[in-house]
Amino acid sequence: MTEPTPNPRNSGLAGVSCGALSSEHDDLLRRSIESQGGTTSICVTHTTSDEKKLLQVEHQSISDFVNQLLTGQIEIVVFVTATGVNYLIEQAARHVDRQRCLDALSDITTIAGSQAAAESFRQQGIEPTITIKRATAWRDLLIAIDQKIRVSNFNVGLEESDSIHGLSAGLEARGGRVFRLPVYPQVRPAQDSAAVNFFEQLETATFPIMLFTSPASVARYYFLAQSFGRSRLIRHLLDNHLVLAIGPESSELLQDRQIPVDYTTVATGLTEAIAEISERLVEIQQQKQRIRLSLSGPATSGSDPNAPWYDSPFMKACRGEPTDITPVWLMRQAGRYMAEYRQIRDQISFLDLCANPQLCSEVMCTAVKRLGVDAAIIFSDLLPMLVPMGMDLEFAKGDGPVIHNPIRSTADIDRVKPLESNAELQFVMETVTQTRQDLPEDLPLIGFAGAPFTLASYMIEGGASRNFAHTKKLMYTDHGAWDQLMQHLSVSISIYLNGQIAAGAQCVQLFDSWVGCLGVTDYKKFVHPYVKQIIASLPKSVPVINFATGNPALLPLLADTRAAVIGIDWRVRLDDAWQTVGYDRSVQGNLDPTVLLTDRQEITRQTKFVLDQAAGRPGHIFNLGHGILPQTPVENAIALVDAVHELSQS
Repeated sequence: MTEPTPNPRNSGLAGVSCGALSSEHDDLLRRSIESQGGTTSICVTHTTSDEKKLLQVEHQSISDFVNQLLTGQIEIVVFVTATGVNYLIEQAARHVDRQRCLDALSDITTIAGSQAAAESFRQQGIEPTITIKRATAWRDLLIAIDQKIRVSNFNVGLEESDSIHGLSAGLEARGGRVFRLPVYPQVRPAQDSAAVNFFEQLETATFPIMLFTSPASVARYYFLAQSFGRSRLIRHLLDNHLVLAIGPESSELLQDRQIPVDYTTVATGLTEAIAEISERLVEIQQQKQRIRLSLSGPATSGSDPNAPWYDSPFMKACRGEPTDITPVWLMRQAGRYMAEYRQIRDQISFLDLCANPQLCSEVMCTAVKRLGVDAAIIFSDLLPMLVPMGMDLEFAKGDGPVIHNPIRSTADIDRVKPLESNAELQFVMETVTQTRQDLPEDLPLIGFAGAPFTLASYMIEGGASRNFAHTKKLMYTDHGAWDQLMQHLSVSISIYLNGQIAAGAQCVQLFDSWVGCLGVTDYKKFVHPYVKQIIASLPKSVPVINFATGNPALLPLLADTRAAVIGIDWRVRLDDAWQTVGYDRSVQGNLDPTVLLTDRQEITRQTKFVLDQAAGRPGHIFNLGHGILPQTPVENAIALVDAVHELSQS
């Protein structure tokens, strides 16, 4: 690793104390932080003798695993590391017979989750059935497995270690029965004074920064919290800290375990990562403060079982619980297809309507009452939040939204102002409060925002686009500028959605209307990190619907977030989509909106087709694959809601 060069002058870390968990690179970490003028508080979580114990497993555990393999109880094995493959063979030789183990592995499906694991298999004379070359995270591994085989109803032997947290749950969600081989079992540390002191410092926020240097440090943090009786306070312990992750793998593991990450370094080397943090620390602190300010006010408790809407069909479906009927609501359920809405629009412009909380509540409550849906969504639009960010927005009659000062160069991004609060969007917060007040108490209210790619596209293109040429040009040619814009949007969207939750929304939806123009690789590189960042910043008790249209291949990445519900458009079957995202998530969708232009008989037939694909599995919210079309007869929308309720009654 690169040795740090002293640079304490004008460093963001000057005088700042950073907490971290010990690793083999403690000295380098300490020198790197001190070179930037900071100090460290490192908790020693293990000793050299503990490290040796990490490669030991209780006799009975490994014996059971090998016996299950030899007796045909395990039909698929998944190994991510060469260590895991070698460990199994070594332990098999101790407990039974090495050759019998190799013969058994040759007779079943073997999945190597890395080139190193594949090479270890080959050294033992076994050619892996499937080799996954680039499984950099457990979600990547699941995506690759889904493309190759089905694990439903099969027994899967899994090498389980800190670095692949979540893979076991993902396989089980796909119907596999998982048998675990814990290659790196955790060791309970001695209850020494250093560890006790570390948690005391955490609880009193003695050091403002908590630094996670690797996936192993995340796992050790959790294990220590459990060992010292803090397991119920794991997330709370970090509420008053800046949580910084070195590299995407550390960040992913933190977010999987419901800890919002304030910043993830691009650099993965300690020296380079600490220098990067030092350079950006002031900006990171400002972003954290903006999000904290947005949370002021009486946030709606999503976990209060006494709330009137808590056991509504919609909220239960968000939690994946059984319901008496399949809940249904419709995107754009208050809109131009309704005469009541058109009468109001004849008297007021669209932007003026969005700025009038009383009228917004009226049009939504009217739609809810007429349709008989199971949830309301605030009446607003994706784009008004761009106005306080510096965009000159107009809704031109007949032409849709137009931004008169689009971003076309790197210099233009400097005039974009990320939200620091919702002060200039108070009318939206008042719309949430007013609508919550006017709705029946037991009917949930959904807030929403545009996702960062869709908002960036509007800002760059100046309006709707067919090929998103300007957007993609900036994205491809200046990654730094793109990152700056997306960071501005991520912070602003987090503040905006947290404000809606504080104002009374029980659920929020993230709309990515244009992201279907991207392929999987571009989405993963240029969009996905920012979406994960937004969703991780929202209260865990409030369900998030992550919805994107246009490319079903993006579904696994939509699910690779903390979102409780994954929205599905009509371009993929609901059953296939649900299997792809995993049965541990709820899904929303997915009738083609044009079906509502037909007749009652066809609407009923198509509704049944979607419900049959859901197969009565808990966690389905019926919706269209996008918004109601303006030419839709109101009677057909009502017929759809009635059909969903009648056909899904248990």
